[in-house]
Amino acid sequence: MPLLSIDDLRISFFTPVGEVKAVNGVSYELNEGEVLGIVGESGSGKSVSMSALMRLLVFPGKVVGGDIQFDGQAISKLSNKAMREIRGRDISMIFQDPMTSLNPVYTIGNQMVEMIRLHTMLSKHDAVKRSIEMLSLVGINNPERRIRQYPHELSGGMRQRVMIAMAMSCSPRLLIADEPTTSLDVTIQAQILDLMKKMRKDSGASVILITHDLGIVADICDRVIIMYAGKIVETGSVDNIFYESAHPYTKGLLNCLPQKGESGRVPLRPIEGNPVDLLNLPDGCSFASRCGHCMKICLRQSPPDFLVSENHVSGCWLHTVNESGAKT
Repeated sequence: MPLLSIDDLRISFFTPVGEVKAVNGVSYELNEGEVLGIVGESGSGKSVSMSALMRLLVFPGKVVGGDIQFDGQAISKLSNKAMREIRGRDISMIFQDPMTSLNPVYTIGNQMVEMIRLHTMLSKHDAVKRSIEMLSLVGINNPERRIRQYPHELSGGMRQRVMIAMAMSCSPRLLIADEPTTSLDVTIQAQILDLMKKMRKDSGASVILITHDLGIVADICDRVIIMYAGKIVETGSVDNIFYESAHPYTKGLLNCLPQKGESGRVPLRPIEGNPVDLLNLPDGCSFASRCGHCMKICLRQSPPDFLVSENHVSGCWLHTVNESGAKT
């Protein structure tokens, strides 16, 4: 049985101007000890789907369909009390914006100790020691002093490291990392990634990494999901995505990476056009208006998932091109 199973998840935001379909039929599984990368531009539904998993989705957002199973339990059917016991102990999340995630009227130490004592049997003294140990592991200097400070007394990068320390302090079975290294310099990034690798090795924890940084994906992930306009457009192993990418959107993301040719640096090739309007989704493929391979069927009908190779799936009508090269 997989640790996490998401089946046909649909999330909408009901606004005065209409229904925004933020997540539109997402399905995947995560095994014990696996690191899954979720990649896509802003607005593709990555963070929203994780908010639904954590049961932190608030109005006007609503789960309108699908099922989320964690360790055989349906997340949506758990009581608030049961979910609070799981959240932080079994499932932890590193949020993207640490300033809005930390309580400004409590010290760093108060917030860390409260969470550790809530989910473990440690005494207050031992919880303080654990907090200091975790702050030191994520690269915060003088942690004995930092735990007595408030969030506004720390820099953005230090607040991000505090969030990472809090999320990892109870050794969760599933760690969700939403852009965990965005505001950190490259030295601390490497330190945090090494810490996540160590946690995975020592405890067998699973990790879901939400990021725009394909370099981090290549370094730490086993499997990758590419999302666009609330749907999964391609999924496969790291090698599948980087060396055998099949969907035009995935290829477009890889082309955006800085490259160096024989005559020097090659100019970046951005994806032309704008993201699709989630208020008025097209009948066909959501990427059709930005795709250089768009066919008539792409405008009429949303593509199903095609099996490219073992465990490598892509949702693109290009896979129906027959051997003679004719297009539908």
